Amino acid sequence: MNILVAVDLSGASQKILHYVKTLALGLSAKVWLLYAEKPELGFVGFGPGRPQSVLDHVAEDFKEKREELQREADKLQNSGIDAESLLVQGAAVEVILDEASKLKTDLIVVGSHGHGAVYHLVVGSVSEGVLHRSPCPVLVVPTHERTEKK
Repeated sequence: MNILVAVDLSGASQKILHYVKTLALGLSAKVWLLYAEKPELGFVGFGPGRPQSVLDHVAEDFKEKREELQREADKLQNSGIDAESLLVQGAAVEVILDEASKLKTDLIVVGSHGHGAVYHLVVGSVSEGVLHRSPCPVLVVPTHERTEKK
């Protein structure tokens, strides 16, 4: 079984990875950790016309994210899980769905931050976008603090 796990490298990712660890061990699954690096507006790759300081900053930021993602994959590997990391530049929903197709994943795991309706109206939701367009099952892990209803 192949599981694609979309992470954003925030504290919320730890909650997602907690569920994935248990799931992957129980299913003897291969885990692909995916971070979708959104392209900066007006900046596509390294080309002429960009100040070197901007290029250096973008390259360093990309390197740091890649290293952090690999550390998370290493933690899973140390737990006995076959895990690999992928850092891909592009819009999150499209990157997740494209990589899931390429890897022939059986399950996609995403987090839900629990933002309100106005946020979703203006910004949208990665988990909703993946859920509505995915050809395979999607597990949505709530990463926000829950409040008890009385």
